[in-house]
Amino acid sequence: MTGKSAFTDEEWQAVLEGPPLAGMLVITAQRGGSFRESFALAKAYTEARQQHGESELLDEIVSAKPQVDRKRYSSPQELEQEGHARLRNSVAVLESKATPDEVEDYRTFVLALVRRVAAAHKEGGESVSPGEQAAIDAIAASLGAQAG
Repeated sequence: MTGKSAFTDEEWQAVLEGPPLAGMLVITAQRGGSFRESFALAKAYTEARQQHGESELLDEIVSAKPQVDRKRYSSPQELEQEGHARLRNSVAVLESKATPDEVEDYRTFVLALVRRVAAAHKEGGESVSPGEQAAIDAIAASLGAQAG
């Protein structure tokens, strides 16, 4: 099993940043509901902590507080462009150090998290708006996964 000690500080930061950054991509995909969606992101981490022991890598990821430096991005477009590049980087880091199962667990966690964030606030009577679904699909592509 792969843990934090297998990564440099910079690599570990990239891995930690991926899930909350993906959540921010969904939150900014559609106006409205950002409080509920932010709460859903935090709750996804809390619930993942309760599944402790299934994956050392995920245990260490979810034990850290989800953080994104919102001031790093000057616009939603910059967040989207750089965010997807950072997601691709986080997966590349994992693919170089973690097992294939751990990489897949990471992808699964991130996609479950963004689906939960998207569903936290109904927009236009839909649990997941077209804008949010497009963000989820783009996140899945950046992770090298199926959106499902």
